[in-house]
Amino acid sequence: MLQASPPLFYTTVGILGLVVGSFLNVVIYRLPVMLDRQWSQQCREHLELEPDSTAEPSAVNLVRPASRCPECGHRIRALENIPVLSYLVLKGRCAGCSTPISLRYPTIELVTAGLSVITAVHFGYTFQAAGALLFTWALIPLCLIDYDHQLLPDSITLPLLWIGLTLSLWAVFVDSHNSIFGAIAGYLSLWLVFQLFKLATGKEGMGFGDFKLLGAIGAWTGWQLLPIVILFSSMVGAVTGILLVLLKGHDRSQPLPFGPFLAAAGWITLLWGQDILALYLQ
Repeated sequence: MLQASPPLFYTTVGILGLVVGSFLNVVIYRLPVMLDRQWSQQCREHLELEPDSTAEPSAVNLVRPASRCPECGHRIRALENIPVLSYLVLKGRCAGCSTPISLRYPTIELVTAGLSVITAVHFGYTFQAAGALLFTWALIPLCLIDYDHQLLPDSITLPLLWIGLTLSLWAVFVDSHNSIFGAIAGYLSLWLVFQLFKLATGKEGMGFGDFKLLGAIGAWTGWQLLPIVILFSSMVGAVTGILLVLLKGHDRSQPLPFGPFLAAAGWITLLWGQDILALYLQ
């Protein structure tokens, strides 16, 4: 039925994108907290220290505990958690204490839905569309987590890499040869830049998560399209950095997360990389 009716297919994908976007809000907020607690526990165990008595005893994962207002502790009920609609009905405020709810939450839901529909329109009712949707949904939390914490979690980048390599067995986007070389070239290209920069300045210019993310993107797009990803991300990153310094007085010694630029360039390349490459070659 969805295949026979493109409007219905796009609408379904848009609604699914809203729901996924709501879940991604949870991932963006909780995953760094989970990793921080995990690393803290591992460090204490390695140093043979007693458990931290000041740490919160309750376990935090992507499902539990239930979402609550950080100000009053009001538990967010199902009807208060409908993507975008609940935000509008509640007028952007907590139902318990009327504390303003960040506009970021419905924005991420709408962006996820919008990018999902664009992906569905581009690939149509195909297996490629399903894969590209997973690719899109993985890049969104990577962008925001890196922006907030300068962190690209392995728990997202590594599955993204393996899914791309697995799909190459059926040549969904590229064949296995191009996918494997794309993953290798993506990782090593930034790793080499990192090593040369460190050798020249004695400083670390980027994080290891950037290597893994570009390697994952290379597994999806193939090695031939990696120059487009690197060129786009570098250009936009450089322009953004210059504008932040000139317009907002951004401290030049303060690192600028590169993950969002890589993710945006990777998404554009997966959808239109072949067209961009053909246009350039012409």
